[in-house]
Parts: sequence; structure tokens; C-alpha cells
Amino acid sequence: MSCSSETPLPTLRTVTIPYYELKDKDADLSLKIEEGFGPNGLGILSITDVPEFPSLRRNLLCLSSRLAALPEDVKKELEDPQSRYNFGWSHGKEQLESGKPDLLKGSFYANPLIDVPTNDTYLIQRYPSYCGANIWPLAALPELEVAFKALGKLIFDVGLMVAYHCDQYVSRGMKMRKDEGLEQILLRSRCHKGRLLYYFPAQLSNHEENGDSMSSWCGWHTDHGSLTGLTCAMFKRNDVEISCPDSAAGLYIRTRSGEIVKATFGENEIAYQIGETTEILSQGYLCATPHGVRAPKGKEASDVDRSTFALFMQPDWDEKLNFLFNCRDEKLKFSEDVYIHKEVFNAEVLLFQLIPSNDSLTFGEYSEMLLDKYYHKKT
Repeated sequence: MSCSSETPLPTLRTVTIPYYELKDKDADLSLKIEEGFGPNGLGILSITDVPEFPSLRRNLLCLSSRLAALPEDVKKELEDPQSRYNFGWSHGKEQLESGKPDLLKGSFYANPLIDVPTNDTYLIQRYPSYCGANIWPLAALPELEVAFKALGKLIFDVGLMVAYHCDQYVSRGMKMRKDEGLEQILLRSRCHKGRLLYYFPAQLSNHEENGDSMSSWCGWHTDHGSLTGLTCAMFKRNDVEISCPDSAAGLYIRTRSGEIVKATFGENEIAYQIGETTEILSQGYLCATPHGVRAPKGKEASDVDRSTFALFMQPDWDEKLNFLFNCRDEKLKFSEDVYIHKEVFNAEVLLFQLIPSNDSLTFGEYSEMLLDKYYHKKT
């Protein structure tokens, strides 16, 4: 998907909630939750003034270039092919929209809350992307484990507060037991996954090759989990932090009406995006949106690297998900004014094709189905 640079797309500020309001369980944040996550929202909002976040963000993001610069044999020891490279180091294992290997960025995956979620051999083999153990560069970069866990735990804790207020909003429109809410689903999960991303410096020719693509750094996708916590990116040239060299670069979102907009949030804010699983389980009251990341281009973008971090908060692998197959037309209608997004509908159609309509499946099974369909079968 592309758009001419001569017609800049709209830029929208995320809905923001101050931390002091978020932590107040008696506060009524339903209007802001609906504005950010509801059927007419961007599927994203951000939390301001979170204590310690600025320093924890900087501590971790500054380590990404050092990780990427480790000797190849050291990084090889950090790889985990069995988990589809969903633990440890990953570079060139994913594909760009063109089908070519993604060599633009490297990723480091770990569960910031639990090093060893299970010792059950069957589960490790059945759900290797979630049940595997963390792999840390203890000798080569010992600071990484400490910084990764500290930032991941903070984003998780704030995410639980976001989830609580999401439940309050959703409960106004649909009946649900307390243990069915997003907060409780995330609290009992062992599946949360952090991803530290490092986008390698590129020469001018590399940037020009991508043209005006809206997803030149990260292809269009919709997160399939529950709630994703994001940091604002850090840009550097020759190890010196700089501002983003291209105002058109950044996070782009496709709205419910099909419009593409650039979404922005502050450097010291934590952004949260809704995933497909939450949209389906909330019957469309909370909405996931497709998004991609556009790389900076032009002379000023040469030799610039980018670091960022995402925490994918998601149900436990054995969490039963009772998906609702109450409509199988072009749109999945949940209520008078709530329609599920096309990409989420396609995910549910996939499930409908694979399981009985009155049955349920676990999040681990759901994830493996999607990974098998969109990546490659396990060998």
C-alpha cells in the first residue's frame, strides 16, 4: 500500500489518559476508552506521566544497537528455530510484503515476567512460541535481561490498569463474568512476549528503493493477541540520539472507514493497541486496526537507526476462547452499530472453517492456526 508524498496523509494524536486517572478504579474513563478503542476509534490510546517510564525506556532502547552488533556466532547462540524464532534473536527470518526476507531489522524476543513458563515437554513441543524458555546473552550483554524485564514489567502493570477500564466499558454493553474480562485473562496468562526491535542504518539508495510505501519498515498487520504496549521509537545516527529525520515516517493505521492516517504519541507515553482476540471476545466493543510503520527517507535519513519495544499481552496458551460465530456474511455484526473489522472477520472465518461453530479452542491452538496459515507449518 502506498501513497504519493505530494498528498500527505492526516496526522492524528492518540487519545491520552493521565496515569493518575488510570490508576483510580473509581474513575469513569469509558468515554476515553470508547474514543480510543471503540468502533470509531483508531484502536490505540496512550498513557501519560507514568513514573520511571522515561528512564526505563531509554535504558533498554540504548541496548538494541549493542545487541545487534554482537558477533554473529554469539547471536547464533541466541536463536531458537523451534519457536519460529519467537524467543531470543531473530534476523532475516520473517518476510516483507514483497516476499523477500526482512533484513531491515533485527528482533529480540523474551517473556519479561517468566523465564521458564513450563517444564512440560509436551507443552513445549505443542506451543513452542509460548512455552519455551527465555534465552539471555548473560556473558555478552548481561544488562539486557535487567533492562528488558524492568520495562516489560512496567508496561504490563500499566496495561492491566488499561484492561480494567476496558472491562468497565465493555460490561455496559454485554454480559460477562468477572473471570471473562480482559484484566483477569491477562493476569492469569503465562504467554506475554516482549519484542525489542532494532532497525539497521540504511543508505540513501535503500530508502529510495522503498519509495512511498506506508509499510516500508513494518508490513500491514493486525496484532492477534489481546493488548499491545508500545514505546515511542528512538532514532540515532552514529550512536548520537536525534529526532526523526522525516516527518512522514512513523506509525500508520487504517481506520474503520478505510482511511489511512498517521498516529502519533509522545516520547514519554506508553501506547496501547487492541488485538484481534480482544475484539472478538468483546463482541466488537473494543476494536483492532491494521497498522504498519513507514521508514524515513531522503538524504537526512541515511545512516539513521531506529529502536523500539513492544509488549504483546495475550491470553494463556490453555485459555479457552469462546468465539462467537453469529454471522458469516461480509460483515460480522455484533450490535446495532458495531461491526468487526475486515481483518478480524477473516481471522474468525479461518476459525469457522477449522472448528465446529459451537465449539471453543484455546489461545495456543488459535495462534498456531494463524502461524501455520500466514508463516509456515511446523516441521
